[in-house]
Amino acid sequence: MATRRTFLRNTLGLTAASFIGAPLVGLAPARAAQDGLQPPPDIFDAQALDLEFWVKPRTLTVTRPQSGEKASVLYWRDGEMIDSAYEQLCHLLRDVNGKETARIDPKLLETLWGAQAFVARYGIESPVEILSGYRTPASNQRLREQGIPAARQSLHMEGKAADIRIANLNEEVLGGLVKSFRQGGVGFYYRGGPRGGWIHADTGLKRTWKG
Repeated sequence: MATRRTFLRNTLGLTAASFIGAPLVGLAPARAAQDGLQPPPDIFDAQALDLEFWVKPRTLTVTRPQSGEKASVLYWRDGEMIDSAYEQLCHLLRDVNGKETARIDPKLLETLWGAQAFVARYGIESPVEILSGYRTPASNQRLREQGIPAARQSLHMEGKAADIRIANLNEEVLGGLVKSFRQGGVGFYYRGGPRGGWIHADTGLKRTWKG
């Protein structure tokens, strides 16, 4: 029987392999980049990420507005997941309202890290703001009753979805980047106001929608 560590290592290996060579296409705001890099164009050209991008250690920086938590977690190094770091990320993506933690799909963590690491190459170094990660069925139903967008069979309840924002990236920018990873569904939620909207990212079927 495969151990949990073996499962995680194999899952992450397959995920990384699927990302290598995948073109990343999206929009980015014009701003001066750091470290001598050229600023990104208004539209990211399709490009293949090299193996070096995927074999380096992976640190995911997240913040949870509801709980006020913020953490930078080194969760993958030397070709495998760090179990204690994985548990920490599962806790950070927990159902804050329902106060329950569940296993988060490693492929979802890869999408969040990949988007963050990609834009960091252009000097945009902001945490991934987690508006919603795992949801208990009760929490999901409560959102539906309040008229908040929540699918009846939401992948949030399986630990396979997150609603996110990254500072300095609007919905079109972030959604286009997440979509380009081709790892699941992407929902664009456009909202006015100082905080703006958000992006739903999941590891289900490849599809897009606007809410």
